[in-house]
Amino acid sequence: MSRTPQAVDRRASAAGLRTVAAFEASKGLLVVALAVILIAVRGQIEDYTEDFLYSLHLDPDRRFARMIMEAATKLSDARTWVVFLAAATYSTVRFVEAWGLWHMRIWAEWFALLSGTLYLPWEILKVSERATWERVAVLVINIAIILYMLFIRVRDARSRENGSGL
Repeated sequence: MSRTPQAVDRRASAAGLRTVAAFEASKGLLVVALAVILIAVRGQIEDYTEDFLYSLHLDPDRRFARMIMEAATKLSDARTWVVFLAAATYSTVRFVEAWGLWHMRIWAEWFALLSGTLYLPWEILKVSERATWERVAVLVINIAIILYMLFIRVRDARSRENGSGL
């Protein structure tokens, strides 16, 4: 006789899931903060971008600096709102995932496993293009989260197979 899975994972480590939840929520907060800053400075975005590049000591004639300045000059009000809406959507997804993990919901474990796996090819590509400590750190953290969620879900499936339930 098959038992319906519980909505709450009572076997997983609350500390482990809450650590991942805090990380996901912090990503959502960071994106919200950046979107709010973008909206606040959208009228002076070119000036702020130029000042930012200057503070980083980037030569304005370099390809990277020109790309950033070009993007800033093309940032119309409509594009700013599109970026803001995309940021709001991304943040909402991160907050929902964080809430589910904080409350040890099984659906959130599956969601974290899926969303982390979806980002993996992109992160590997970025590291292979140019390995920076930031890109490598993001990749390592994502792999750790994926492996942790996979471990939790496989352990749960095995325990149900063996009939041990909780």
